[in-house]
Amino acid sequence: MEYPKIQTALPGPRAKKLIDIDGHYVSPSYTRAYPLVVESAKGLWIRDPDGNVFLDFTAGIAVCATGHCHPKVVEAIKQQADQLLHMSGTDFYYTPQIFLAQKLAALMSADSGYQIYFGNSGAEAIEAAFKLARWHTRRELNIAFFGSFHGRTMGALSLTASKVVQKKHYNPLVPGITHIPYAYCYRCPYHLCYPTCGIACVQWLEETLFRTSIPAEEVAAIFVEPIQGEGGYIVPPVEFHAKLHKIAREYGILYVADEVQSGMGRTGEMLAMKHFGVQPEIITLAKGIASGLPLGAMAARSEIMNWEAGSHASTFGGNPLSCQAALATIELLEKELMQNARKRGEQLMAGLHKIQKTVECIGDVRGKGLMIGVELVKDRETKERAPDWRNQLIQNAFQKGLLLLGCGENTIRLSPALTISRKEVDVFLNIFQESLLEIFK
Repeated sequence: MEYPKIQTALPGPRAKKLIDIDGHYVSPSYTRAYPLVVESAKGLWIRDPDGNVFLDFTAGIAVCATGHCHPKVVEAIKQQADQLLHMSGTDFYYTPQIFLAQKLAALMSADSGYQIYFGNSGAEAIEAAFKLARWHTRRELNIAFFGSFHGRTMGALSLTASKVVQKKHYNPLVPGITHIPYAYCYRCPYHLCYPTCGIACVQWLEETLFRTSIPAEEVAAIFVEPIQGEGGYIVPPVEFHAKLHKIAREYGILYVADEVQSGMGRTGEMLAMKHFGVQPEIITLAKGIASGLPLGAMAARSEIMNWEAGSHASTFGGNPLSCQAALATIELLEKELMQNARKRGEQLMAGLHKIQKTVECIGDVRGKGLMIGVELVKDRETKERAPDWRNQLIQNAFQKGLLLLGCGENTIRLSPALTISRKEVDVFLNIFQESLLEIFK
């Protein structure tokens, strides 16, 4: 496809029937931004049951890193399906899990001094990191950030501070977690300006929190996203993680990098933390790791992953199919797709900045590689948030055949497959601008 094709009202008649059935049988807790029913997909293109074709700039929420149904990934899955579907890697050994662990350990650092725990999702990877941090340090307190999203299971949810609806009626959550402000320079919580601020958000941790409220020697870990995802695709200053990690090491606190959304090549590097020159003690991965198959991984330095047999496990974690999909995904990322993410990310940013010069409601454009946020505001001077305009933009784009999602209160997240072409970027920019201008007609 070269351009979206919308040939019915949305949703079309077949899609509408399926949505009606869904309403009767599927949990109402799911969030659906618009009535899209997916029948098939290839690359960045999605087809619904009525023959409408959409350009997908969500990649299944940053999951389909190699695009939908990449032939090399599909072939790896098919070959593995003929050999072994399941044998539970927590109780037995099998080659796909062993080889993937070896590969991931090498990707985490040059010395391969990491070991890998496998689960089925980002939330499971975070839960594993949460438990390991307690096991290794014998400490009960943890630090996370406002705006963070780490998952919806009870431990991961306790670390999350993104939206009230995610926690409503679930208290009490896991105790001992303190949330602090993230380095959101566009909306500095301390009303300072970078770089003259001296990264005050990190200084506050040691100068105020550790002196008045929390004994640093009782903190097990700091859980942090290299680039905040659901919080608004927020890119911190380059010094933020280095300064924060330095403080953590001074007090024996583990640095847990949640790379679930930012990792696996999305930012143009295998791990987003590489942009910041920090080597975390624990790293969590999921989403793009297996191009759409369920897989999560928690990597930790070998001396930290010292828990005993039986202290944590997962029946389906490291499933053979998912492991083979991950190995094929990593090969594609290393050969070409991380480089493409960098190039197409630069093209996207340049196009968005050009639109920003003519459309006043774009307050900020930020990102690394193909993890880009566009924040909409009512006024550039006051930076008044424009969540209604953001939501209308998503609906306008859907009607034109472009799939978008939001993040934060008023930001559009752009997370297309890393296979995206130059022409597909141009198609996106055209539809995006048209959809944005329609708001003010």
